[in-house]
Amino acid sequence: MSDTSREQRIHELDATLRVGKNGIEPVVDELNTQLEDRQFVKVKFLRSARGGTTTEELADEMAEQVNASVPQVRGHTAVFER
Repeated sequence: MSDTSREQRIHELDATLRVGKNGIEPVVDELNTQLEDRQFVKVKFLRSARGGTTTEELADEMAEQVNASVPQVRGHTAVFER
């Protein structure tokens, strides 16, 4: 797959998970489940989830827990890939 179509697929994704004030723990299992069915999963980090941390830090932490990579973080949204 060319980088262009990969980037296009990532861009066209809708966020299917949202991380809120309860943090990443409640959504880690769901992220894992979604990654079993598809290559990319987009996650939106709400303001209440970020607290004193960054979207990048939260995304890296989640990726480590589900054995995935984070090919893109834009604003408060991260894309996970497995």
